[in-house]
Amino acid sequence: MSGNQAIQHNTGKFMKHRFLQPSVIELNSRALENNIRFLKRIAGKFVRISSVIKGNAYGHGISTFLPIAEKAGIDHFAVFSANEAYSAIRHKNKDSTRVMIMGMVRDDEMEWAVENDVECYIFEEKRLKAAIAAAKVNKKKASIHLQIETGMNRTGFQENEWERIFEIVKANYSLLSLEGICTHYAGAESAANYFRILKQDRQFQKAIMIAEKVLDKKPAAHASSSAAFLTHPDKHYNMVRIGIAQYGFWPSRETFIHHIKTENLDEGFDPLERVMTLKSEIMSIKQVKTGEFIGYGNIYLAGRDMTIATVPVGYTHGFGRNLTNTGYVLVHGKRCGVVGLVNMNMITINVTHIPNVQKGDEVVLIGKQGNDEITVASFGEMINNLNYEVLTRIPDSIPKIVCSNA
Repeated sequence: MSGNQAIQHNTGKFMKHRFLQPSVIELNSRALENNIRFLKRIAGKFVRISSVIKGNAYGHGISTFLPIAEKAGIDHFAVFSANEAYSAIRHKNKDSTRVMIMGMVRDDEMEWAVENDVECYIFEEKRLKAAIAAAKVNKKKASIHLQIETGMNRTGFQENEWERIFEIVKANYSLLSLEGICTHYAGAESAANYFRILKQDRQFQKAIMIAEKVLDKKPAAHASSSAAFLTHPDKHYNMVRIGIAQYGFWPSRETFIHHIKTENLDEGFDPLERVMTLKSEIMSIKQVKTGEFIGYGNIYLAGRDMTIATVPVGYTHGFGRNLTNTGYVLVHGKRCGVVGLVNMNMITINVTHIPNVQKGDEVVLIGKQGNDEITVASFGEMINNLNYEVLTRIPDSIPKIVCSNA
């Protein structure tokens, strides 16, 4: 048998089998619909919601999340870079759905953006000229958002540039579609930044007034992310950029308490529902005697006879190494502590207290099981990371499925 024949023969054998990843992410479309209804109620009829799907939709997966958000009534999506915009365009189903790049788009990628009706943040004159040039090449208008520097000191046009930039836009109306001017509030998730945000907003209103004077019309404007949207209702303008909240997470505990107090709600009530559940399964069960070490080195010593289970999840799946001996998962609706070192592809958990545990039993790493829940926020408290950081570290290689759990 030749080498090629052997390869074909073995490939045929493999094709008879269906190989599944040891872990899966479930996205609950009903939970997302609930969250969007909640957000739209706050926004009202005249404020557009832009769904922020940067960072691979905060770990939820652009390709899976975007279509269900479209079905839930979202028609505008914000990404960070051109490659994310490309993914968003590939997976949108409606011609009316818009995609906006808030960050990285190289000047030589601008032609592609204009050709595909992708909106782009413009925060420097060179990029504005690149948009004008791309519009000429494509013989169609470039859709732009002018980013205004108001005190974040990151990207955006400085005050001494505003009038000149607005004049350039006005002179090129045949090549530019000004979708809006925008800024970003620095740290609206904390009351400690309240006066800084007020100062930023005053600058932003000043920019809007100058734009209206130069352009002979008041431009659309947007400034609020999830935190500012939920805590500063007077700063919604024409559009808001909602990231973390649509996925069912609060920007901070402080933001949650602010909403509860403002709406006079019970602190046990959460209007947001987590969209993501991260699951795996038990792959092995073992009895360990008192005095034996579990896993690498001397990280964990069994203080009694124990039943431990191995789960095929590790730091390669976003389950941090510093959850060693501190992390928890759910099995049969009960919390099970991680015992021993978190490995690249495996963790060991204590299931001594759970009767009839078996190989193949479901393990929930993030989400609900029975009457208990492992939240991303609890991960954040255990390893001092933000919800945002934990979510975006979840690798795209974990398959995602859509469900609609009642």
